[in-house]
Amino acid sequence: MLTSSVAASDLENQENVPPGTKGASHPPATAAPGTRTVLGLLRANQHHSLQPQASLCQVPWSTNDDNYVGIPVGKMGNKQPAFTIHMDEVPESTRPKRSGASKKTLPSEEHLGLVAAVASMGSRKPLTPIENPMDLGSGSPSIMDMSIVQEIEEIVNVNHVPDYIEDIFKYLREMEVKCKPKVGYMSKQPDITNNMRAILVDWLVEVGEEYRLQNETLHLAVNYIDRFLSSMSVLRGKLQLVGTAAMLLASKFEEIYPPEVAEFVYITDDTYTKKQVLRMEHLVLKVLSFDLAAPTINQFLSQYFLHQPACSQVENLATYLGELSLIDADPFLKYLPSVIAAAAFHIANYTITGRTWPESLVKVTGYTMENLQPCLMDLHKTYHRAAQHSQQSIREKYKALKYNAVSLIDPPEKLNL
Repeated sequence: MLTSSVAASDLENQENVPPGTKGASHPPATAAPGTRTVLGLLRANQHHSLQPQASLCQVPWSTNDDNYVGIPVGKMGNKQPAFTIHMDEVPESTRPKRSGASKKTLPSEEHLGLVAAVASMGSRKPLTPIENPMDLGSGSPSIMDMSIVQEIEEIVNVNHVPDYIEDIFKYLREMEVKCKPKVGYMSKQPDITNNMRAILVDWLVEVGEEYRLQNETLHLAVNYIDRFLSSMSVLRGKLQLVGTAAMLLASKFEEIYPPEVAEFVYITDDTYTKKQVLRMEHLVLKVLSFDLAAPTINQFLSQYFLHQPACSQVENLATYLGELSLIDADPFLKYLPSVIAAAAFHIANYTITGRTWPESLVKVTGYTMENLQPCLMDLHKTYHRAAQHSQQSIREKYKALKYNAVSLIDPPEKLNL
């Protein structure tokens, strides 16, 4: 059972205790039936009049939480027209009910434009049906198609094609600068703190495990949150809504089958409505200018492992260290994802094999041990203090056997720098 516990001391000047966990409608195999991951509402401060902050836009929230927009600083006196989102106003009771077996409906032949094509194929004989669906012989088209798909996947995987590796890495290095959040943006936030952000990220880790989302989805969601908070000031009561909308966007971008909006409403313990989540999703997209393809620590680690293959234990430990850096905005927001990934690779490789930053990656990245030293020291401290950190979701996640239980590996006392 996944639960989120938030101590009263975690939230500054607050008495927030998250609501109890309730039953989940979409639990994975690893979760006990009738549970769901929820995060208590970070209550809004009673002082609604926010002081304008430099380089931030205010997000005034009305009492009914329906009309909220970003207002540029310097124009607080002139009320800006709110952007509108056209919602489906058909009452829920009048909509056709969808059962699990009938979620996907076949489109009509007119929409597919296949009427003429089918008529012209009258002379063709249909495929002979298989009497026993489980008995697929060597002549089965299904078996042949799967082999073709596997071949194509091997050929088209550009990450393994030497001609593209350099171009991909160069592009990622250019984009990570463009998609980097502002360092120290939290000092300009009037109502939220780094501690609240850590609680939010910790909860998103649990959400990712609950719905079996990719690790890349988590990294993207945290990037969207930081970039959004770099430009907009948010009340603490709406911070979880920002995180929920960011996770929804990241799921749509990365996952093959992302959870539905109703699922994201459900995991907030119905703190927000579907309409609020969709409106916040619209606002996040607007603030990010629809730039969702942000390079992450996870992507750079994949690139490093292509140039310098490592055992699964090193890979999982490096991934674990990369996720640990997501929790604390200070000091890791000042480092580029490629630098954090390099530091995670070095510490993981040194912990498991005793080897240091390889010369092959020095040539590829241009990063020397001298370049990586500040980030290495910060990440090593975070690794040492992981067991004592107030947020433990990432550590619990990487205790699983599928990750080689790398969070249980003791960190080295000193790094060979």
